[in-house]
Amino acid sequence: MTEQTPLYLDLESRFGRIAALGEAAGMLHWDAATLMPDGGSEARSEQLSALNVTIHELLTDPGLGEGLERTEAEESGYLDLWQRANLREMKRRWLHANAVPSRLVEEETKAARRCEMIWREARAKSDFSLVKPAMQTLLSIVREVAAIKAEALGLSPYDALLDQFDPGNRANRIDPVFADLADFLPPFLNEVLDKQAAADAPLPLEGPFPTANQQALARKLMQAVGFDFAHGRLDVSLHPFCGGVPEDVRITTRYDEDNFLSAMMGVLHETGHALYERGLPSKWRRQPVGEARGMALHESQSLLMEMQACRSRSFVSFMRPLAMECLGGKGPAWNIDNLVKHYRRVERGFIRVDADEVTYPAHVILRYRLERALIGGDLSLDDLPGAWTDGMEELLGVRPPEDRVGVLQDIHWYDGAYGYFPTYTLGAMTAAQLFQTAVAEHPDIPEALGRGDFTLLLDWLRRKVHGRGSLLSADELLAEATGRPLDPDAFKFHLRQRYLEDV
Repeated sequence: MTEQTPLYLDLESRFGRIAALGEAAGMLHWDAATLMPDGGSEARSEQLSALNVTIHELLTDPGLGEGLERTEAEESGYLDLWQRANLREMKRRWLHANAVPSRLVEEETKAARRCEMIWREARAKSDFSLVKPAMQTLLSIVREVAAIKAEALGLSPYDALLDQFDPGNRANRIDPVFADLADFLPPFLNEVLDKQAAADAPLPLEGPFPTANQQALARKLMQAVGFDFAHGRLDVSLHPFCGGVPEDVRITTRYDEDNFLSAMMGVLHETGHALYERGLPSKWRRQPVGEARGMALHESQSLLMEMQACRSRSFVSFMRPLAMECLGGKGPAWNIDNLVKHYRRVERGFIRVDADEVTYPAHVILRYRLERALIGGDLSLDDLPGAWTDGMEELLGVRPPEDRVGVLQDIHWYDGAYGYFPTYTLGAMTAAQLFQTAVAEHPDIPEALGRGDFTLLLDWLRRKVHGRGSLLSADELLAEATGRPLDPDAFKFHLRQRYLEDV
């Protein structure tokens, strides 16, 4: 950094403060999902609203806009590669923030908190009508935000929302990829189910599996993968997630004492998110260029750990004795072949977060189609539950019998997060491509996973993904790491190998 960039240094200082406030808001969200009593909801809504408005006011300060403009004009020639990328990311955030008035930011925050709390009751009672009025209020605000941002950014309303979660991605790029998957998945699913039906069903893993024992196993597996408990913790929440900050990563999961496999894979999924956060470039801490490069890439890191690495036969062989020790497992149900059968069991189901990796993309494609229609005004909330049920039948061959396992199952829309869902399946495809490349460059990775040694894989990810922060676009990063842009065939190849060829 040179002495000739005082304007740029001021921008770094401003964005450092903004990032710190955002981290505080993130911790409050974590507390609300894990420890906060229900009676604290209204107070928490006010706190988060105040923080979000403050962040928005800092981002829309006229001095910040002037500083960005002057830095680009007067100092860009003095900046190095990372500084120029940081300036680019600052400008992107400034454009997003300045499109929306503070009044609307406050309204959206309060509406989202209120809708989310009502959703919890509605889901428990399996009654969409309870949350529909609050959701309509929130949806109207989200549509207004989308329209304002669309005009400011020169995008469609949906693309303006998508850009918040996956910078640079657009619906016209997602549509053909998802259309291809929607054609591939139903016949492939039938092949897999036919193959399963012809084989012996897995022997049941008989519980109960006490939560405390599952927690002990989860901690052992997290440590093997590379999680540092000096810089993070594991807690319980209704909906598993990863939050916190790189120095203090907060993972949550939920436990079912009749089925330990779900919690273990949920924990390993969130550990993938945590490892990405821990591996971001420390030199650029609290700067836009030092943060994760969008949610599709973030999901690729969680799905690479959960699906590519930790559902492999190699890792299951490592996990087996630990699970038997922690959970008291014994007998033929705990042999390696039977455990692999459990982890590779494919079923048509209603719940996205419980879905296997064959059916999961269909869940995402449905939500992507529906949220685009909601934002575009082509689908009303009155018709949403029916559209959901019809879509499930078309893509998965099942019809949810009640709202709880249908339109009410996910928190995203009730928290105002539109444009997020496609990142899950884009992340799964990216994960397959990254893992294939890592193994091609380091053929010893599968054997190492069988010893619980993630060093080779994690070192590769640190160099190729984590340590790159937001220096590059997601497309550029993937092409640099794997030698090609996103290739859906890598994901389909992985599915065929694992579920039809037993590799």
